[in-house]
Amino acid sequence: MTEMQHADKATRPRIQPAEEGDDRPLSVSARLGRLQFHQSGKFRVLQFADIQDGPDVSKDTVKLIEASVDATRPDLVIFSGNQIAGYDPAYAQTTRKRRWSARPAGDASKASEERYAAALERTRGLVRQTIGRLVQPLAEHGIPWAVTFGNHDFQCGLDNAEIEGICREFPGCLNPAREETADAGTRDGREAMLPDQPAYACAPGTFALLVSDVDRTHDVLGLVLLDSGDYARSGGYGSPSAAALRFLADVPERMWAARPQEGRDGAGKLPCMVFQHFPVAQYYQLLKPVAATAARAIEGYRDFAGRHFVLDEDKTQPGSYLGEGVSCPDADSGEFAILGKSGYFAISAGHDHRNAFVGSIAAGDGEDEDRRIMMVASPTSGFGSYGPVPEKRAARLFEFDIRHPYEPRTQLLEYGELVGKPSAGRPYAYGMTSESKPDAEGMDLLHRPTWWGKVLGRLAALVRR
Repeated sequence: MTEMQHADKATRPRIQPAEEGDDRPLSVSARLGRLQFHQSGKFRVLQFADIQDGPDVSKDTVKLIEASVDATRPDLVIFSGNQIAGYDPAYAQTTRKRRWSARPAGDASKASEERYAAALERTRGLVRQTIGRLVQPLAEHGIPWAVTFGNHDFQCGLDNAEIEGICREFPGCLNPAREETADAGTRDGREAMLPDQPAYACAPGTFALLVSDVDRTHDVLGLVLLDSGDYARSGGYGSPSAAALRFLADVPERMWAARPQEGRDGAGKLPCMVFQHFPVAQYYQLLKPVAATAARAIEGYRDFAGRHFVLDEDKTQPGSYLGEGVSCPDADSGEFAILGKSGYFAISAGHDHRNAFVGSIAAGDGEDEDRRIMMVASPTSGFGSYGPVPEKRAARLFEFDIRHPYEPRTQLLEYGELVGKPSAGRPYAYGMTSESKPDAEGMDLLHRPTWWGKVLGRLAALVRR
């Protein structure tokens, strides 16, 4: 059963389709000019994780986006990384496996330089095509959106700054220019969908958006998007940059200090939720070690290899599921410690296409032993790469209530329940457990593992034990 089916009706956001003939923006915040709670006391965020597709975006992905926004009327949509399948053959002339990799081989002649420049321009056009296809339903419905990046976006040959610049060409994109700090304004010379929206900028894909109360007397919470990195030179996945981690630590206090004097009672940090691509290692605290032969046992990833886990039902919400090891960076960047000390109440990550669970663990800030951080893992929202069965590809809705704004309710909006039977060819849904997932990334996500590959993978797993 799904999270939606399992969840108690009293704890589930209520969703309803848009009213026919109402041509106002679906986003209430778009109607009001900035992100804020409504008269109903609610505020909604819709997350799409790991769409990970090439220029020819799957029709089913677009259907999921359309159906999700129509059903939920979100104030804001967040794309949490890996929108672009940078390894897609369409980018073959410019693709980079790693950020530090040299550009595709060629001679040093002027003609070669010109060919590469032309290939980059073609890649820009293809990325623009992909982004345009994904956000067209949002523009048509009047819904603002924001984006951060994962470990595959840059592989198309464009760095995140250039991809973000392309995103900002489209209506509704809230990613701020680097010089923007807290002030609202136009973006790229065009009127913003939210003309009164303040933002704090750090780097491409790393910034913060403020959400105010219904009367705009004070800001209630912050939504932080974090570029969580891509790959480590030592192997495995990378971590947020030092600048991004400093921003993560400092921005709650900066946002609190900007509140009106009468709204600054208390701790001195504005409570925030962070959206990013990679999960942190502390997600493993929501899992329970079991024997390799246990039902539904999943082997951990890299540093957790050789150990098997299932979801800890005492720590996770009903309807959660674990379909692959949590693929976190090897090195602990200190991010979770920052979340605890800086007053964050939730983190939502994607990356692991076959995981969908919600739980909470102790914040570990040393000040309040009872304070916990909500930990959310979301499955892929796309149909262009591996994942669960097509019907379980999903968007994730968060609903914040002004009466308890730091305890958001969440549910998955699965394709099978929201749309029905997928129309496209069957996407890859093979088992992405540790037995089919290599120790180091760089796998071909468009390639099904062969019978012989599965045997070798199992032998490798036995050796690691």
